[in-house]
Amino acid sequence: MIPTFVIFLREGIEASMIVAILLAYLDRTGQRRYFRDVFVGVGAAMALVIAGGITAFILIDRYSGSRAQAIFEVVTYVVAAVALTYMTFWMNKHARSLSSELARRTDAALTNGSRVGMSVLAATAVGREGLETMVFTLAIIFSSAAQAPVTLHSSRLLFIGALAGLAVSMGVATMIYRLGRRVNLRVFFRVLGVTLLVFAAGLVSDAVQNLQQLGWFPIGRHVLWNSQRMLSESSSVGDLFHSFVGYAERPTVAQLVAWVIYLTIALSAYLGINRRHHAHGHRASRGALPVERA
Repeated sequence: MIPTFVIFLREGIEASMIVAILLAYLDRTGQRRYFRDVFVGVGAAMALVIAGGITAFILIDRYSGSRAQAIFEVVTYVVAAVALTYMTFWMNKHARSLSSELARRTDAALTNGSRVGMSVLAATAVGREGLETMVFTLAIIFSSAAQAPVTLHSSRLLFIGALAGLAVSMGVATMIYRLGRRVNLRVFFRVLGVTLLVFAAGLVSDAVQNLQQLGWFPIGRHVLWNSQRMLSESSSVGDLFHSFVGYAERPTVAQLVAWVIYLTIALSAYLGINRRHHAHGHRASRGALPVERA
């Protein structure tokens, strides 16, 4: 439940912010007649993403327990981990220029005079977030199913977490839209970014586990410990920790090494960038004081 909540919260906020920026810019430029086209584009993008995710899950579920499913899961884990890492760093770098970039693309669509162009702009802008969400959700489902069969109860928890994440994300996006600069987005997205990088580390560990099961990564197969009696992965708490931080009751050397290396490098780089941005902003504000006095 918590992994899907965090994923849908993060992606929902970004998608909601994109839609809010588009609508605000259209309203400011007197182009409210294009609102409907934005909503059409958003709806089309989400419909395609949901249909694609359901189709992918049904197709791969037919090969449950097979080598083909293990390979597909490895690909999903790797793609999800790479996408999570990329989007976390990208948003940290481009958050301030997102509004101007969307305004430029909106002007280009309006210049062509095509309502379809506005729908396509909204669909591509929001569709990327939806596609990422689909991949992350599949990774969570496969990660949970690897420890215990997906039951109606577990499916409900994932669904509730997703709905809760979307609901909170819309509330946060509305707050951001109404309060503007009074909301400290830098701290909010920094905490969320760290959380997602920890989740990505778990996906890297899952990918290594599947690669070892496939016989494609024979290095470091020695099991470090067995904590099944203390906290089984098939239990509710164990499944939660496995899905969120990559907990394993019988981790191999390669799994632990991959988890530690990824998290150390990713967090060091991410927090280092944030510290440099903060230091640069602090120096810039200090340097601006004499100018104001003059």
